[in-house]
Amino acid sequence: MFNKILIANRGEIALRILRACQELGIKTVAIYSEADVDSLHVRFADEVVCIGPPPSNESYLNMVRIISAAEVTGADAVHPGYGFLAENPEFAEICEECNIQFIGANADVIRKMGNKSEAKKTMTKAGVPVVPGSEGVIKDLNHAKSLVKDVKYPVMLKAVAGGGGRGMRIVNSEDELEMNFMMASAEAEGAFGNADLYMEKFIVNPRHIEIQVMADAHGNVVHYGERECSIQRRHQKLLEEAPSVALDDDLRNKMGELAVKGCKGVDYVGAGTIEYLLDDQKNFYFMEMNTRIQVEHPVTEMIYSRDLVKDQIRVAAGEPLNYEQKDINMAGHAIECRINAEDWERNFMPNPGHIENVHFPGGPGIRVDTHTYSGYDIPPFYDSLVAKLIAHGKDREEAITRLRRSLDEFVIEGVKTTIPFHRKLIDHDDFKNGNFDTGFLERINLLE
Repeated sequence: MFNKILIANRGEIALRILRACQELGIKTVAIYSEADVDSLHVRFADEVVCIGPPPSNESYLNMVRIISAAEVTGADAVHPGYGFLAENPEFAEICEECNIQFIGANADVIRKMGNKSEAKKTMTKAGVPVVPGSEGVIKDLNHAKSLVKDVKYPVMLKAVAGGGGRGMRIVNSEDELEMNFMMASAEAEGAFGNADLYMEKFIVNPRHIEIQVMADAHGNVVHYGERECSIQRRHQKLLEEAPSVALDDDLRNKMGELAVKGCKGVDYVGAGTIEYLLDDQKNFYFMEMNTRIQVEHPVTEMIYSRDLVKDQIRVAAGEPLNYEQKDINMAGHAIECRINAEDWERNFMPNPGHIENVHFPGGPGIRVDTHTYSGYDIPPFYDSLVAKLIAHGKDREEAITRLRRSLDEFVIEGVKTTIPFHRKLIDHDDFKNGNFDTGFLERINLLE
């Protein structure tokens, strides 16, 4: 097991990792930018290193400074959390070259799964169904036009190196193709430094279902069922739950088994997520793989009673999984709300600032993952997530009841948050009935 882990992240995930390390008896190093000097992970870590000014490219994305901090403090591993450098193959390679264990997939796997067209080829070879589309990069506009003859409209153009909805455009006809091709390519170039695009058949109003996997270096791979992530705005998840009301046991097992097969096909090691699109005929297609811990991992932890971050650290240290698929049993239902510092009534405008007072909900089945506290200043430089509220119940109805109670108890004064949005969302009849998909929020108007 590791002696000391440097946590290459900030906010609630940094604190989450720190707690897992403490329970495993591992010393911690917290890095922080000048904007995060008062963050809780800095306060509770064994050692701290300031790595630069607030901008991410001068701090949390600065590989040289992070590796230097690890070497100076004698850290033998780096946990990247999610975002920032969590899926950066160059960073994983540098860690390896410096004899520092990167807690995540190896660089080759990150690179292969991070390239969307390469990931599709890999999963197809492993027998995982993929969305019909281009076999690789679209060479040019004429190539795109020829592909559409087989794929058929509507199609979606996606950045090969993309994520978070950037470099992505839906095209419904040839009249829209040229403009959307140029816009998606330009956006991809600006966001990722790579203008390459690929094409997929656009699945109308699908559900977004993801399978949590864990793999060790001894060939053992397990899955923890699915998470329903269809409540999204502009491809950004706002609420997640497990299990999905759209899946029965047979479909759940099939999707899980294929996710495991896909992981074995790339010799995967670590925590990861296979993401699928599910259509209204219960056909599912591989969309992408995230080679890291996910924001929404707590909903899986709540229904399977596993600490995924501790398991992630253990397998990175070379330990075998001490359980098999038959030992993983689901209990109840869990729902997570992402509480962001945003004014949802003004198009979810970010609302950083000073938190005057905060009160976190509690009671049976309630978990709050957060790095905030009364008097904390939310910096304007990073993601607007301030807390994750997770409710667990014996079934979905009880989970929703507990979630509603907890949202009413949750107090954050001084900044606007998405708490009122979530109250309205979970009271919507279609949400309560499980009647939603990825286009749900675009079709309803919660402001009415």
